[in-house]
This record gives sequence, structure tokens and C-alpha cells, in this order.
Amino acid sequence: MSAEAVRATQEPSSVADVVTPTERVFVWQAGALTMSFGSGDHPVRIVGVEAGAENVVTEATQPLVEAIITGDGRARNMTRFTHTGVGARLRLADVRRSDEDGVANLEIEQRDAQTGLVVTVTFTASPDVAGARVRTSVRNDGPMPVVLEALSTIAIGALVSHGDDPHEALLHTGSGEQLAENRWVVTKAWSQAGLGDFHSGVNHQPGRGYTAASGTSTWTTARALPTGVLEHPVSGRAIAWQVEHNGGWRWELVNQREGEDALALVLLGPTDLHHQWAEELVPGASFESVPASFTVSSAGAESAVAELTRHRRWLRRAQRADSSSLLVFNDFMNTILGDPTTERLLPLITAAAAAGAECFCIDAGWYDDSEEGDWWPSVGEWLPSTRRFPDGGLARVADTIRSHGMKVGIWVEPEVIGVRSPLAETLPAEAFMQRHGIRVREHDRYFLDLRHPAAREHLDQTFDRLIADFGVGFFKLDYNVTPGAGTDLDAFSVGAGLLAHNRAHLSWFAGLRSRHPDVVFENCSSGAMRSDFGMLEVFDVQSTSDQQDFRLYPPIAAAAPMQMLPEQAASWAYPQASMSDEEIAFTLVTGLSGRLYLSGFLNKMNEEQFALVEEAVRVFKSMRSDIAEAVPEWPGGYPDWDAQTLSLQLRAPERSLLYVWHRSESTAETLELDLGGDVTPTSLRQIYPESAAAWAVSGRDDGRIALTPPVPGISARVYDITSA
Repeated sequence: MSAEAVRATQEPSSVADVVTPTERVFVWQAGALTMSFGSGDHPVRIVGVEAGAENVVTEATQPLVEAIITGDGRARNMTRFTHTGVGARLRLADVRRSDEDGVANLEIEQRDAQTGLVVTVTFTASPDVAGARVRTSVRNDGPMPVVLEALSTIAIGALVSHGDDPHEALLHTGSGEQLAENRWVVTKAWSQAGLGDFHSGVNHQPGRGYTAASGTSTWTTARALPTGVLEHPVSGRAIAWQVEHNGGWRWELVNQREGEDALALVLLGPTDLHHQWAEELVPGASFESVPASFTVSSAGAESAVAELTRHRRWLRRAQRADSSSLLVFNDFMNTILGDPTTERLLPLITAAAAAGAECFCIDAGWYDDSEEGDWWPSVGEWLPSTRRFPDGGLARVADTIRSHGMKVGIWVEPEVIGVRSPLAETLPAEAFMQRHGIRVREHDRYFLDLRHPAAREHLDQTFDRLIADFGVGFFKLDYNVTPGAGTDLDAFSVGAGLLAHNRAHLSWFAGLRSRHPDVVFENCSSGAMRSDFGMLEVFDVQSTSDQQDFRLYPPIAAAAPMQMLPEQAASWAYPQASMSDEEIAFTLVTGLSGRLYLSGFLNKMNEEQFALVEEAVRVFKSMRSDIAEAVPEWPGGYPDWDAQTLSLQLRAPERSLLYVWHRSESTAETLELDLGGDVTPTSLRQIYPESAAAWAVSGRDDGRIALTPPVPGISARVYDITSA
């Protein structure tokens, strides 16, 4: 591609050549993002990535693509995913740019002369965000089949700019587990627990170390999170990333030795080494990596996360705007707990409607006709119980919900079949995941393989029937078991079978949404065990946890916007008549910090208690449109699991919302927050609970704002911040 060709079209995105003494650099500017790529007698590499129009070119040597094929492997032996043989041999073949409907695309095509592999990396960017989504595809144009064992989505070495000391870099990582999700920490990238600094000038070996995170199987966020941030606190340069896949993934931050790229980042989907994944490419066949995204900022980690938040919204722009407005009451958490009957539901329906709920969701158990209530191993048909719903059946309950002006919601766990379900025998064996000719079984459940038409047909009929028979307008889709490495039935490898199922799952769901565009869908997997952006992009609501202790929930809810959009983050608020007024407000503040998700025996509350719920509902409805435009900030640092005080700020264009929690029973501890220099104590206005005792708000000499509850004990507040 000539310099004249790439300069021919400069608007709205542009590609231009820059000549350096050592290589050709072409620069792509797409809205708020500027990227520089080096090429020559070496693979294409990212040598600059900046927010804004500034073009900073580094001496980074990390190739843009890393790929491993059987019989070729790595050019230097190590267990991380750099210095791969194919990656080292790729050479630039073509650069293509296109712009359509405000979307900027850049395709960089490279070829490996030895194998005939053609690799294309595609960047997609919005005009307003300093970031991009990336996909990498590989096509076998050679004469022989190859077996692909790993393919990066992107590899970036330009994480350090001129003047940046790489040893100052800070790594932000998240992890969790069921009931303790979204725990974020900041560590030095080079440290005793991180990367080792052996670059003394004496050693002549390449770096082989890495800090990495991996997700396996289909509970993609059950331990490590596919999201991270790297920042240089002195310069403010930061990059945030996410791997966007509902199956196996991995990211690595690695140490380098060549040039300036002392650090490099590699984002991948499933690999042979970690996920038992491999795929054969016969001549003419192709494969595409899982997508990933990154955003950059020159103003620190929170700014990069704000850009990632805006990027997520841009990627979800095709979803309905009004899906973020639905206020759901769900009967499960700390309430009916999977044991619904007409008698139990009717009072809750009346109370939920009186409080202002817009949807009533009947959670687990509505299909159970067994006397002993052990429905776990028999699910799959999703037919309503006649024993639980006499005198009109489930249709009577649904009609009652609608008569109170609410949408009908229902819980389904669609991707599994209980081992004692009749469908376990009537569906074909090929409709289930298998390994070694045996059905995969976990906790008395079999797993549907959504590559198979019979599995998809069963789910299509189930959802179409529930919508037609009961007018369901909201589904909570749960997923409480996970199948391990995958399925080897009709697959080159067990991981390849799982990847094909993962993609078939999203394809099936896209068809469901297309047929029922007015239905709202919640993604739940034992809470948030599958809160990857592959799912978040297409679902309206994401459960943040199944945590039942209201005292433990705030750090989960407050940190949730690192992984998901605030308007998707459904945190349970389950007030009870047995709670004090401060405890009721505490659990409701947790719900208000994202998407309010109500539960609890509202029908048993006294007038004063119920008024607190009504007030929270009014406040949520008044600010939900702001939440849907807000970016998150943590003025007191990331929420710590054991902290006695916690905070979250959601900064929207028209207002800024501050959430604070106090959990100390013995003392009234002070919470000191950095809210910015233009915020004074008089800037904070308490908006929930409006009538509760005010916290003391004062200024500090260092510009921080201090908040102290009036007495020890459980307490939480929501403030509206007006800048001076």
C-alpha cells in the first residue's frame, strides 16, 4: 500500500504514512483514538496508542499477532503467548480502511510465507471513544492442513511512552467467587508478587515471565475477571481492556527486553495449553478469534475505565434504550426462595405494585409438581405446576400481575436438562455435550449442546410457549452448573466443541431477541459467574450476586461497574419487616447504586417501613436515566471486602451521584473522599433516605471531603453532588 493511497481518504478516520530511520510507520486516527503501527522486515507491531490526536511513536517490538500451530510452536521456548513462530514470520500484505455510519474500521493483513497463513486484524472504533474492538482471523492459503493451538486477538507492546518509567506501572485486576464477586486490587506490575526485574544488562535471556488471568469453561467470571487496567501514575497514561467471550479466555501482561516495550499485553480466547482447545484448518479454511476491546487515556486508570464504560454503551447501541428503565421485583432472594404458590405470590404482587415495581418476576420452583420439592434433577420441560397453582393455574397469577400494571417475569434455566427429566430420554443424544461418548453430567444436570438443532428447537418452543401462554415480558435466565472443558462430539478438540457451543448459544439468543424484541432479558449464573461482555452485550440486565447478607453486599455492588454498565448492574435490595429503618435504607442504597432489583416481604412491613421502599423506588425512577449515562469513579479507592466504609460515585452529564455505606457496629468511622477540587461540603445534598439523620459532612485541608455517620452501626446514604 503506497503512502499516496492511504492519504487519499482522511475523513472521518484516516491512515497516513510516517517515515522513521528504522521502519515505516502508518498512523490510524479514528475519532478520539490514534494508533501507530510499525512495519518493515518484521511483523507489524503497535508502536503507539494514544487518546486524542497526538502521535507518540515508541520503539515497541511486540508483534501485533501471536499464533501457535502444532509442529511449529514458539520461536523462543516459554509458556506464555509471545515469541511465537508464526507471529515472528508474519509480514505486512495490505492495509484497508473503511467508514460507515460513524463506525471506523481498519484491517491489517499479514502473511506467513512458510505456512501460507493469512492473518487479518480488524479494529472497529466509534467517533467518540478512545478505544476499539478487535478481532483477528486466520485463513490457510497454504497447501497443507495446519492445527491452530492459540491465536491472539491482539498483542500490544506500546504500553510505555517516551519518558515513562515502566517500573512505576500499576496493574488493576479483579477477581471474585460466588457471593464475593467484583474484588479489585491495585498492585505494582513489577513487584515481589508480579513481574521480576532481571534486566540488569548482564543477562542475555529474553523475558519469560508474566502476570496472567484465565477463565475456563462457561462460568467465565467465577474467579478471575477478563477485564484489567494498566496505568503509569506519573504520566497518567492508562489502558483498560476486556476479553468479550462467554467461554475460555486469557490475558497476559509480560516482561520484555527489546527496545522500549518493557511490558506487553496479550489478549486471547481459548488455547490448547489452558483450555484443551485446538482447531484444524484445512487449505482454504479460516478461523476468527474471540473479540476483545481496549480503551486508553492520558488521565489515569479511572479515566480509562470511563472510556471503557462509554465503549460498552457504544457496542450495545443496537439494544433497546428503554430496557434500562424496567424496575423488577423478584420473589426469590430472602423471600420465597424457590417455593412459590398462588397463596404466597398474591400478597407480594399487591405489595410490589403498591411500591411502584414495573415487573413482577416469579423465580425458581414454578414448574415443580413433586410433593418433596426436589425439583433440581427434574428440570427441563418448563411446564407450570398444577399443584402449586390451583384455581386458575399459573395463568391466574400472570393475569393478576398484569392487572396491577406490571410486566410478567419468570425464571428459566434453559441450557440444562435434569437427569430425571423426561427430556433426558426423548431428546437425541447428540443434543447434549459429551466427552468420550459419555454425556457430561454435573450436579444432576446434563448440558444442551446448542450446536444441535434439536437443542435449539426445544429452547425456541419453550420460550415461544411461555410468552404466548402467559404473556411473559421479562425472563431471568439462570445457569447454575458448568460443564468443564467442553464436548468432543463432532469437534476437533474438546475446547473447539465448547467454543462452537458458546457461539451457537449467542446465535440462538440473537434469534430469540429478534422474534421477541419487546421482552427484557436478565443474565444470571449463580449470581454473576458469567458476567463477561460476550453476554453483557446482548442481555439487558446482569445479576451482580446471590449474596443474601445485606451487610456483605455493598463491596460487590460498588465495584460492579468495573465489569458491567451501571444500568445493567442489578443488585438485590431485600428489605424486611424485621429490619431497623437504617438497615432497610442500607439494603435499598445497595440496590440504588445501579439497577434497583427489589425483593423482600414488602407485604409484612408497617407503614413507615413501606414508605422507605416507596421513597427508594421514586428516587430510582428519578435518576435511572442519569445512571444510564454515568461513568463510575471510586473516590475512596476500590471497595475492600472487609472495609467498614465504602463509596461509589456515578458521574453523569447532568448530575453526579454519590453512594456511601458504613458497616462498623462499634464506632462511627469517617469516610474521606477525593471528590475533586470544585466539590465542597455544601455541594452534597442527601437524596435518600431524605428524612433520615444526616451524616456530618466537612472539608479537609487537602481538599478531601469527610463524611461521618451520626452514630455507630449500619448506615448508608445517597447524595446528589453539585459542583461549585
